[in-house]
Amino acid sequence: MTPIQPFHLAFPVQNLEEARSFYSGVLGCTTGRESNEWIDFNFYGHQIVAHLAPSPDTTGVNRVDGQDVPVRHFGVILEWGDWENLARKLQNAPCRFLVKPCVRFQGKTGEQATMFLTDPSGNAIEFKAFRHPEELFARDRTEGSFRFST
Repeated sequence: MTPIQPFHLAFPVQNLEEARSFYSGVLGCTTGRESNEWIDFNFYGHQIVAHLAPSPDTTGVNRVDGQDVPVRHFGVILEWGDWENLARKLQNAPCRFLVKPCVRFQGKTGEQATMFLTDPSGNAIEFKAFRHPEELFARDRTEGSFRFST
């Protein structure tokens, strides 16, 4: 597999100190540069930037394997054991799950552990792990049609 370049994602938050407390305190992200209007975080080797905004738009869900998944979200794919450790940690942390830790597509192509939670501003974050990492972009023939594993 080719090494992946870090991505950059900027997203809105309503309160920078709440964002710092959540991303650094709860998720363990280190901080980089910052100002009175934004903070850089190291999100598993990727640069995410919380920008102060009065009201982020976080509406809309789609059904995925029987669960409501927020359309607007970001996340990271972890190793299976790392995902399990984080799931245990977050279940005891002050966070709001949209989808509690679970395994979807069990026994199918793209089987994955997933959980969705929100930061204090309502931004949805997904943490997932694939049972077979090589199936990240695999297709599964289900009920006569193709679908991407998500």
